[in-house]
Amino acid sequence: MTVPIISVQNLSKQYRLGTTSYSHDLREAFAARLRAPLRFKASDNQTSNQAVWALRNVSFDVEPGEVVGIVGPNGAGKSTLLKILSRITEPTSGRAELHGRVGSLLEVGTGFHPELTGRENIFLNGAVLGMKRVEIERRFDEIVAFAEIDRFLDTPVKRYSSGMYMRLAFAVAAHLDPEILLVDEVLAVGDAQFQAKCLGKMNDVARGGRTVLFVSHNLASVLTLCRRSLLVKDGGIFCDGPSSEVIGQYVNIGATPLTGEQIWPDFENAPGNDNIRLHAVRIVSAGMTTADVDIQKEVHVQVEFWNRRPGARIMTSIHLLDKLGAGVLSSTNMHSANIVRDDWFDEPHPAGLYRATCTIPANFLNEGRYRINAIVLTNISKIEARADDAVAFTVHETGSMRKEYGGEWLGVVRPRLAWQSQRLEESSSQASEANL
Repeated sequence: MTVPIISVQNLSKQYRLGTTSYSHDLREAFAARLRAPLRFKASDNQTSNQAVWALRNVSFDVEPGEVVGIVGPNGAGKSTLLKILSRITEPTSGRAELHGRVGSLLEVGTGFHPELTGRENIFLNGAVLGMKRVEIERRFDEIVAFAEIDRFLDTPVKRYSSGMYMRLAFAVAAHLDPEILLVDEVLAVGDAQFQAKCLGKMNDVARGGRTVLFVSHNLASVLTLCRRSLLVKDGGIFCDGPSSEVIGQYVNIGATPLTGEQIWPDFENAPGNDNIRLHAVRIVSAGMTTADVDIQKEVHVQVEFWNRRPGARIMTSIHLLDKLGAGVLSSTNMHSANIVRDDWFDEPHPAGLYRATCTIPANFLNEGRYRINAIVLTNISKIEARADDAVAFTVHETGSMRKEYGGEWLGVVRPRLAWQSQRLEESSSQASEANL
């Protein structure tokens, strides 16, 4: 039986509102009170009894070589957990044991000294990790190449942009061979190309047998990198298991109520402005409004809106999102499937109530949950009315396309495509038998 490389037992962290940690030196504490007596008085009277538990009785183990995702809403305690594991802050109660060198990437430039150059900070970070100089030198060129900061290597990092900080910080954390790598939601700082590069490196780190805890709101990345995930909610572990199941739980916690229709009966209270407002958004399939769609049936997305500005040139649009919030597609009434203009696209609209309908073909979407954003624009690009997550619906499989296959189908779309199989030549054994 292997010993967990990370063992967390009944970990709790409490913060008191309005208080600040000061030195335990009596002279400094007295001077601080003299500098701000009114602030201390207000704090003592108003907030001394107000406490917030960022974490409460958190327990879990991580085996060597595991890559574990940590997901949850903002303020759930994810970053606090990583700060305790990184020894940046102490827990109020409980304990966390980590067996091995820990590399942390919790925020841009964590552990960097602003007055030191990029070169000096690489060696400083390596020393903090307990690495020998010869080990750092062996990886130095690789770190610089990954970070793409060779021109600024001997410039103090206080002059780096946030992107340069990010590249160097991640390169150091990922290349200096810690047994445990803790990564918070920092990859969002870089551009798309750099994020892809970082995720690729983290994949390499994971395959190399190192242990990774990865906090992210990018659920697709968590699914890609992590077989196991923890869902942190209200300071505790809400669930722990395979990433697909945990993320499904997370999505359902804050999910839009599953409704195939939303109506705003009053113009004044509907999304939009004094000229154009939404009246309704609905999902229609098999002739009725529904939140449950048969995969073999068309899906009609209806967007109804009021126009009170005669002559407005109006365009209607929808965004279709999957259960993770990733965009599946966007569409407008600019043209229909047969490339014929919609009669009302970009035409002057007399005042009145309108309905625009977008049809999603049958056998197109995969099984799962989807959401619709509805948008009404004028002059092609000016948004007049918008409702995000206006409606939600689930696509169900009836079994006809599955046959005996019972697993998940890859992707957010699952069109019924044309296939044809044919034999190009007979096998040699069959040909020999035919010649006898």
